[in-house]
Amino acid sequence: MKTYHIVTFGCQMNERDSETLAGMLEDMGYGYCPQFKEADVCVLNTCSVRENADKRFYGVLGQLKNPHEQNPGRIVCVCGCMMQQQIHIDKLKAKYPWVDLVFGTHNLHDFPRLFRNAADQHEKIVEVWKDGEPIAEGLPAKREYPFKAYVSIMQGCNNFCTYCIVPYTRGRERSRAPEKVLEEVRCLAAAGTKEIMLLGQNVNSYAGISDGSEGSPFSGKTGFAQLLKEIDKVEGIERIRFMTSHPKDISDDIIECFGSLQHLCRQIHLPVQAGSDRVLKRMNRHYDSAHYLSIVEKLRKACPDIAISTDIIVGFPGETEEDFMSTLDLVRKVRYDSAFTFIYSVRHGTPAEKYEDQVPEEVKHERFNRLVEEIHRIQEEKSAAFQDAVLPVLVEGPSKTDDKILTGRTESNKTVDFPGDQSLIGKIVPVRIVKAQTFSLYGKLI
Repeated sequence: MKTYHIVTFGCQMNERDSETLAGMLEDMGYGYCPQFKEADVCVLNTCSVRENADKRFYGVLGQLKNPHEQNPGRIVCVCGCMMQQQIHIDKLKAKYPWVDLVFGTHNLHDFPRLFRNAADQHEKIVEVWKDGEPIAEGLPAKREYPFKAYVSIMQGCNNFCTYCIVPYTRGRERSRAPEKVLEEVRCLAAAGTKEIMLLGQNVNSYAGISDGSEGSPFSGKTGFAQLLKEIDKVEGIERIRFMTSHPKDISDDIIECFGSLQHLCRQIHLPVQAGSDRVLKRMNRHYDSAHYLSIVEKLRKACPDIAISTDIIVGFPGETEEDFMSTLDLVRKVRYDSAFTFIYSVRHGTPAEKYEDQVPEEVKHERFNRLVEEIHRIQEEKSAAFQDAVLPVLVEGPSKTDDKILTGRTESNKTVDFPGDQSLIGKIVPVRIVKAQTFSLYGKLI
């Protein structure tokens, strides 16, 4: 059997796309190979959100040069968000002759045809669509886990934050029909899936149009809250998560779901990006810090123990020390359970690329270190509150360092390690926390 390996860069949306690519390859008779240099087919699914992902991609691609020369029959495919930018396509054409197939985010569903053409013609094929069509349904998938799964509910973004390339690489917002989403969730539940993560660049603006299926609980345009309520009724699904939420679009009926739905996890990822109103305006985020804090207040009123995580960018063009102190002040007010922090990097093709008041690198790093120190201090305090608590944990697998230790996640998305037998993988079990650490918890099975 010929083999394949997929290297995925970036977000959960890319991970879900890679599951589809794997499903397609297995339908074509290929088997998984754990070593990408040894596989007969290597697919690199790229991300353009951060500069670091660009560098990692080209580093991995460079490692395939010699293996490709040793195995001329190998097929190297490159896809994903970076391929929606002409600058990267031109670079691949000029400097990476061992790449056989290039395609983008909008024609991923056409991969089997493109792959067969690349294999038959023995010449580089580049086919990248500039715009997206309605989301293709019924594509195969090889799920990474049998007990938890990603479910994409929409593609694209209409927000055009000035630092972000996503609207240019993923296109405008397109929502799946709610019946199709519900059908996928029901199929996953029937197969034993306990937890689902609903995915979209901005799930709060989901606007699926009912397909009119007989017996459907939907009609006309469906909002995200209504979709959540129907998914919550699916027997077998014990945990529902979603990401990512845009603060400007989170409605009161979505917030109310945290207090009323049985299976919606008491956890939300709510990117703030900055605490300065001046910086938020330049980012084109469409909210200010007061509005963001009012959302947090509503969330905690609806669900007092909700865990809130966020994204924060340090060093956006024009950010002053006063602006940065506003971000620190917001972090102290919200007291995030966790945060993904990033040093601003220029993204080619975005409005912020042309801003002339770029912040010096040494200033960015100094502010970044101060922010991370404050976030970690708060995390340590919040983790301490779990000491001696008994928490339900979805067991995900053995620890990477000790196969006698299991690792899993709480409803609030906190990582928990504890001694246990691998027969518990995929189950939700009660664990008493005996040691609360900043980034994870250690416990004992009850």
